[in-house]
Amino acid sequence: MLSPSLLSANFANLEAEMTWFNQSSADWLHIDVMDGVFVPNISFGFPVLKHVARICQKPLDVHLMIVQPEKFIGEVKALGAYLMNVHYEACPHLHRVVGQIHEAGMKAGVTLNPATPVCVLKDIAADVDLVLLMSVNPGFGGQKFIPHTLDKVRELRELLDSTGSHALIEVDGGVNMETGKLLRQAGADVLVAGNAIFAAPDPAKACEELAQL
Repeated sequence: MLSPSLLSANFANLEAEMTWFNQSSADWLHIDVMDGVFVPNISFGFPVLKHVARICQKPLDVHLMIVQPEKFIGEVKALGAYLMNVHYEACPHLHRVVGQIHEAGMKAGVTLNPATPVCVLKDIAADVDLVLLMSVNPGFGGQKFIPHTLDKVRELRELLDSTGSHALIEVDGGVNMETGKLLRQAGADVLVAGNAIFAAPDPAKACEELAQL
């Protein structure tokens, strides 16, 4: 599966970006909400996302890179989001937040930063629908892929199988044709790609090629 990242889109012409995107091979639209506190950058807020949600015809994969993400479950639900993803590092009461996301009618995802070991998910793995492994330090697009992520994908696959979890494995950061192929071989289910798609000469073609990995 492929979830192109809105963070790399042309914000001066989002309607045009969504026009080709809606006809593309993408499965979801990945939306990174950053607050400048949990990560050292600010991306976009819900006023912008309401307009994106109106014209996007793909399921929304909303990734909250913010402190206290549970405060915005209602806003994410109002977008019509398919999946709400929160960081393990930002949620001291993660089990409660996952339950609240499910109660709101959305799939629940949990993200791990590069330095956070997979083992911390042992007691929550069976309750989540997706685990996102950051393959760069979160906050900015266009960063170089961290190779150790391949080992984490394999380790996460073993953990999910051992706990009986059906969660998908998603990877975000430095994903292109080369790293995407390696990630798929390692066991990743969903690839998040930004610059590799939106900065390509033909984004729709790049999307199709990545989706076929």
